[in-house]
Amino acid sequence: MASITFLGATGTVTGSKYCLHHADSRILIDCGLFQGLKELRLRNWADMGSLARELDAIVLTHAHIDHTGYLPRLVRQGFNKPVFCTEATRDLLEIMLLDSAHLQEEDAKYANKKGFSKHRPALPLYTIEDAQKAISLLRGLPYGQEFEAAAGIRAHFLDAGHILGSAFVSAEWQEGSETRSILFSGDLGRPDRPILKNPAKVKDADYLLIESTYGDRLHPEGDPKTEIKRIILETVQRRGVIVIPAFAVGRTQELLYRLRELEDEKAIPVMPVYVDSPMAIKATTVYEKHPQVYDREATRLSEKGIEVMQTTQTIFTPGVEESKRINEQDQPCIIISASGMLTGGRILHHLARRLPQKKNSIVFVGYQAEGTRGRALQEGKREIKIHGMQVRSAAHIETISDFSAHADYREILNWLGNFEKAPRRTFIVHGEPQASENLEKNIKEGLGWETYIPQYKEEIQL
Repeated sequence: MASITFLGATGTVTGSKYCLHHADSRILIDCGLFQGLKELRLRNWADMGSLARELDAIVLTHAHIDHTGYLPRLVRQGFNKPVFCTEATRDLLEIMLLDSAHLQEEDAKYANKKGFSKHRPALPLYTIEDAQKAISLLRGLPYGQEFEAAAGIRAHFLDAGHILGSAFVSAEWQEGSETRSILFSGDLGRPDRPILKNPAKVKDADYLLIESTYGDRLHPEGDPKTEIKRIILETVQRRGVIVIPAFAVGRTQELLYRLRELEDEKAIPVMPVYVDSPMAIKATTVYEKHPQVYDREATRLSEKGIEVMQTTQTIFTPGVEESKRINEQDQPCIIISASGMLTGGRILHHLARRLPQKKNSIVFVGYQAEGTRGRALQEGKREIKIHGMQVRSAAHIETISDFSAHADYREILNWLGNFEKAPRRTFIVHGEPQASENLEKNIKEGLGWETYIPQYKEEIQL
């Protein structure tokens, strides 16, 4: 008998971790950090006990930190087994885990310097050394290649179309004479997005875990380029600066692709586009390294020698001094910086500088989890705390949800429609309660499937 324990992404969109247990084998699907509300972030500091040493392997759906960022912490607790992922995910994590560890160390150092932490001294969740150990465990595999995740559990990856290297994880095991299967959606991508291929169609699985980040929302109809064009033109008219908090992996690359298209169409003026995130800069290089996963249009342009993810004046600023000099820029420009939910990183310095000025625009192009600074600004808060100080919000706050790389509930239902028969049970995860409940309602009404919304740390027999 197999079972699954839900160790994260229940009632929230972060902290994805699911433990699949069969016979004497245990594997963890995803190993993500909790983000957002303090009560969630505190879970990152909890010891996972003997599980770190009992696990036979970890299998990752994709590189985003809410799916992978706990890995160095688990290594710190004694985990030292293989971590399976796609080849592109491996390449991205060689950058992202080190960047995450660097931010942990820098935030602790800054808190100690400014004295705004109640801990004496403030400590990082994990270190660069922990991240290096985690990276050494990564095993990159191509889509479709079957592998033994642990004794009695076989698995393979299918393209999820979310970010570079993102995958559905399909796992199988034997129950007597019968084969049982479970599919983990990770983050389900959207059809007809630039750069990457559409999510792979899946026909069957005995059990399914489906994400519900946008389970209660529909993305607006039309091209997100129209909205970004409007915001850019209006901000330029005010002689302001456009600040875009963007996830370093996925969203930044799509933004650059879209901005290049708008420039090529002469729909926006040519202006400096600063990519101010060392991780985003390196991630863009990784995207360029894996053209085999591009969609048809990106492949066509790339083969013609066009740098599809660069505008005329794209300026990469990997160094700290280069980043600081952006603050001297008072002419219209675009600043793309991480993190996407304003949870840390260089974006906070740009926000502190630009948020109090009415002429500027802060543009959200991704989901803002409950409890984050981004959600607070979206909800109209007039002040937010940055580095221990209250910063006034006077800039134009804009949201373009159509840039999201997550499928909305209609796109999820369309993807589920590829199944030739209903799974025995569909678990709805990775969503805030209202989103998960709405998706459950739509799946029951539209498909008639048996669904369940699990609770944190709940174990279910399969």
